[in-house]
Amino acid sequence: MRLADLARPRRRISLTPMIDVVFLLLVFFMLSARFGFDLQLPLNAAGDSAGGGWQGPPRLVSIGPEGVALNGAPLAELALPAALADLVEDRSDTIVLRAEAGTELQRLVTVMQRLEAAGYDRLVLVE
Repeated sequence: MRLADLARPRRRISLTPMIDVVFLLLVFFMLSARFGFDLQLPLNAAGDSAGGGWQGPPRLVSIGPEGVALNGAPLAELALPAALADLVEDRSDTIVLRAEAGTELQRLVTVMQRLEAAGYDRLVLVE
């Protein structure tokens, strides 16, 4: 046995390439994963001409951070479907929704779900 062989320290295995491969696999699977949709809300475009022209009285629902207003008159959110019943001939009439500045998206979605549960299925979102 030679002294030169004993004096040389052992090389440590580098983990850097393995960490790089694991990171690349993680990124690949995150980007290729298909994320499911929890909820899809059907929404009509404001300029959509599939239906006829505007029929009946105005039905503008303004959704603000604090409450809702129907045609500019403040209204309790729970009373909105009943108040709209007086303005529509049929539940398939168009209802225009407008979110005011500072309104959270979840609040808008909640109002839309409440209207859909009441049978109003033609909701148009305007800016």
